[in-house]
Amino acid sequence: MSFIFKSVDTVDTISREDFKKNYLDPRKPLIIKNLSKDWPAREKWTLDYFKEIAGDLQVDLVDNSKADPSKAINAKLASMKFGDYLDLIKREPTELRIFFLNLFKHSPELLKDIKIPKELMGGFIESMPAMFFGGTKAITFLHYDIDLPHLFHTHFGGRKHIILFDNKWKKRLYCIPNTTYALEDYDVANPDFEKFPALKGVEGYEVFLEHGDTLFMPTGMWHWMRYIDGSFSLTLRAWDKSLSRKMASLCSLFMHGAVDSLLKMTFKAKYAHWREKLAVTIAEKAYRNGNPK
Repeated sequence: MSFIFKSVDTVDTISREDFKKNYLDPRKPLIIKNLSKDWPAREKWTLDYFKEIAGDLQVDLVDNSKADPSKAINAKLASMKFGDYLDLIKREPTELRIFFLNLFKHSPELLKDIKIPKELMGGFIESMPAMFFGGTKAITFLHYDIDLPHLFHTHFGGRKHIILFDNKWKKRLYCIPNTTYALEDYDVANPDFEKFPALKGVEGYEVFLEHGDTLFMPTGMWHWMRYIDGSFSLTLRAWDKSLSRKMASLCSLFMHGAVDSLLKMTFKAKYAHWREKLAVTIAEKAYRNGNPK
């Protein structure tokens, strides 16, 4: 037995009513092929264009390495000029990627190149459009977003491989206690099911995005990503309208952000190793008990 992958529904366009009924309310992922069809960004945004407008910007880089237990998750490995990085991912395979770059703060004119899809839902955090860049071989570890937003993830300039899991599988994915990410000791694309038996039978979705495709990921959805080509993505974030989900977001930010950081600073590697062992214990107990059902 291995992961059980389902396909993600794909549409060219969708009405607000259909989106709410079939994807937003049931918290189900969706690929929208033409959401960005009328965006100037779809044709305008290229690696060369970004180099021209922001090539001298200094950017922080991360890679596929397991997180250092003494540092914050996504702590920078190195930094370089944005233009040099863009040349690198065009020229050769690399694990280096840029995590959560607010390029709009540096170049606000870019906001004119996109359209917030308010026709589908409200609650967009318009001050926080984020961009992500990766070279061929770059991987984003398995996690869900700490503030629990809905995500509209539009890819540009190549292909991207994405694996998704509903949040109900949290324990079985070896979620590290007090965090929103999974144990990094298994390969999500090709896990060792004998070494990590709790992964057997976990249901998920597998997606391959191409240029211009938008993936809707509902609040709390786990995602793992691999850049097939040197390319980049834009993520638009939106709050769920329910008060309970807003409260859950605040709780997550406190417990998985402030509290976890305090414990890590206080107990360092000892704390990191303890919570990894606990993740294994919790996952295997859930597997033995058949959870979730």
